[in-house]
Amino acid sequence: MMAFRGQRPAQSEEMCDAAAAVVAARQGMEQPLTAVAEAFEELARGMEADGGELRLAPFGDTCALVSVLFSSLGIAFKFAESEYVTKVNDLIGASKEYATLNDILDKDVENDSVKKQGSHSRNLRRVRLGLGLIKALFEQFLATEYVSPFTHSFVRSSRAQICQLALLRWQQQQMLCAAINGGSSSVCC
Repeated sequence: MMAFRGQRPAQSEEMCDAAAAVVAARQGMEQPLTAVAEAFEELARGMEADGGELRLAPFGDTCALVSVLFSSLGIAFKFAESEYVTKVNDLIGASKEYATLNDILDKDVENDSVKKQGSHSRNLRRVRLGLGLIKALFEQFLATEYVSPFTHSFVRSSRAQICQLALLRWQQQQMLCAAINGGSSSVCC
């Protein structure tokens, strides 16, 4: 059996198809927040209909819509948008080969490539972090009167929320590993 990396289309083809999907998602969006909210609601309905399985193609399309929110934050978030779009492009390309998010995770676990740079599961994690950043930023927007998104304290507090969640997950993982390994968490790192 071929390695799943060999089965993927060339990077340039994948980027073109995925970039086209992102551009198509951005066209005709007068109210991007409404479009994103409706897309995630539709994604949730589809997940319920599929018995809890999250289909990769609709997930990638929905995540592509979120890139509009990154671009609305201005030049300060250009790098975050670029990284996010690259990771979403990978997932959109992977949807031609894999049906669900679990299929990606299963294949990467099987190939021991979950933590390898460029793996679909690692890109999925980065997309999740991007979604978390957007969520935290827009929650901050809603919780305050108008504040420029470029205010350092505003961005810092949103970023801190995301970092604290990541640190908490890491600490929980280390405690679990220590409990499993009789006090030594170095095996799980």
